[in-house]
Amino acid sequence: MPLKLSTTIGKIQNIPNTKNIEIINEFLEYMRSNGSSEHHQNNNLKVVITFGNFIGKNNLILDINKKDHILEFLNTKVKSYDEDPDQRWITTWNVYLWRIKYFFRWLYNYRSVKEKGEEPTNCSDWITPPFVSISKKGVRESVLIWRLNYGKKKIFYV
Repeated sequence: MPLKLSTTIGKIQNIPNTKNIEIINEFLEYMRSNGSSEHHQNNNLKVVITFGNFIGKNNLILDINKKDHILEFLNTKVKSYDEDPDQRWITTWNVYLWRIKYFFRWLYNYRSVKEKGEEPTNCSDWITPPFVSISKKGVRESVLIWRLNYGKKKIFYV
């Protein structure tokens, strides 16, 4: 069952680093003031909270500056073929990547500019920090062939 936004917001306080809690709360306020839907806020927060818990008590979100840091987190979503023969983990990995990119774009283009007392630019003008310039994963770089199997569609990879 999906979590309500209020439940997700309550989980922010469980992040083990208080500075990271502050930053994520600022991100929530940005999304609220920007008119983001509750669904959008909720889904972004779930990923960012998971990331905050992943990096732990001794690491600040502000100190994350290497692709390896992001990839290590994203790769926790990778599953073996036996666990996920349809490779749905790829979609999860890509969604997490997109939401982490959005968060870091906000952090480096909106929050940091606002902290300097300057007027932040529109999000369409934001620059993606190099360490989150990661390509999404493809559902295999091969041809998808749809076949009918016992009345259900299945994907076979060639």
